[in-house]
Order: sequence, then C-alpha cells, then structure tokens
Amino acid sequence: MSPRIRRESWTQWTIRLGALLPLALLAWGWSQNALSADPIREATLRTGKVALLLLVLSLACSPAYHLSGLKSLLAARRSLGLYAFLYAGIHLAIFLWLDYGLDLELIREALFEKRYALAGLATFLLLVPLAITSTRGWRRRLGRHWRSLHRLSYLAAMLAVLHYLWSVKADQEQPLRYGALLLLLLALRLPPARKALSRWRGTTFAIHLW
Repeated sequence: MSPRIRRESWTQWTIRLGALLPLALLAWGWSQNALSADPIREATLRTGKVALLLLVLSLACSPAYHLSGLKSLLAARRSLGLYAFLYAGIHLAIFLWLDYGLDLELIREALFEKRYALAGLATFLLLVPLAITSTRGWRRRLGRHWRSLHRLSYLAAMLAVLHYLWSVKADQEQPLRYGALLLLLLALRLPPARKALSRWRGTTFAIHLW
C-alpha cells in the first residue's frame, strides 16, 4: 500500500470514527435516560450542531487543500458532507416524528409560523440532491454541471446557520461564530484567495527545501 493510499485510509477512518461518535453517545444517553429533563430537545440540539459542524468542515476542505496540497482533503470533503446529511436527516426525523408525532397539520403550522423550521427544512432539501449526486458516477453523468450543482452547499450552509440562529432564544454567540467562520471559508474560495493560498504554499515549500 502506497503512503498516499495509507494516508487517505487513515483520514477516512478518522472521519468515520469522529462523525459517528456523537451519534453513539446520543444513542447511549437516550437508552440510559441520561440526556436531560427534555431528551427530545437535547437530541434535536445535538444532531443539529453536529450536522452544521460537519457541513462547515466539508467546506473547509478546499481552502485547506489549496493551503497544504494534501489530496486526501478532497476525499474528506465528500465524507464530511455525507455525514452532515446523515445528521441533518436524523435532526429532521426527530422534529417530524418525536417532536410533532408526524401530525401533518402541526408540522404545516410549524413551518409557516416558525421561520427556523422553514430554514431547517430548506437546508435539508438542498442537501438531498448533493448527497445523491456525490458519487463518481453522478459526477461523470453531470459533467461540468456537477460543480455548479454542488455550489448549493454554500447556500445550504448559510441556511443552516440561519436555522441555528433563529432557533436559539437568548445566547446567539455560537451560531454567530459559525456564521463568521462560514463567511471566512466562502471568502477563501474566491479565485484571488485561492491563488494567494497556493502561492503561500509554494513559497513555504521552497523555504523548507532551502
């Protein structure tokens, strides 16, 4: 096994373990009645936070690649995005099933009366086509349109931050931090920033060689 393949394998295993650990802890806490006085709300908050964190990390992979040149970061981007979709799906399922009992009338009222619920649903709907078309086969089928489609991840991340911001009633510091980080990551994806990162990487590499 080549060093590159071995490094990518370690990266994928690290992502897999890191992404599934919060879910395992949530399942254990639920089974032990150890979440909080309001376990449904606790489960909703945990899954939502992890989904947003993984989505932001997936968007950080491209700037990190331009900075470091590690191709394993590009493979990590897909895995992180898929795990973000998994947690977003669980987050939505908790809302629809455990919180609202799959009552369509109550769900409809919540979507029209609570803007955070509408933003959350919109985020999930944007992530669905991204998850479906994340495979190499779909990338070949869509060709140049694949990249344009997957730019929806930027909009999904912004809506996810709004969903988080609108859902908290008092302490908005954490969602605002996510928003600031997201704006930075989006700025780093602009062509001038990408070129600057690549130049900095090349300069650093030359210094190390010297």
